[in-house]
Amino acid sequence: MATDYDAPRKNESEQSEDSIEELKARRHEKNSGKVDEDETEAAESFELPGADLSHEELSVKVVPKQSDEFTCSSCFLVHHRSQLARETKGKLICRDCDY
Repeated sequence: MATDYDAPRKNESEQSEDSIEELKARRHEKNSGKVDEDETEAAESFELPGADLSHEELSVKVVPKQSDEFTCSSCFLVHHRSQLARETKGKLICRDCDY
């Protein structure tokens, strides 16, 4: 909320004279920006670990390793040649595993 620093300030006696209705209206205005969220609806969208996924079907196309790729000897992931950090004794190490 913006504050007008040029506006005349109320002294203590004037502040205590504010009516209850004004105070209730101000409180209602401050709370009007809050969003009511149903917790149960929000929780339904989360998927918990160990959930039954037997009815789900994955469709992934498996492509063989390409000529410009290598398998890291440490993490066993297939990487592009640009990720090769070093090759020692025939073992290829990726940049992620090369500390």
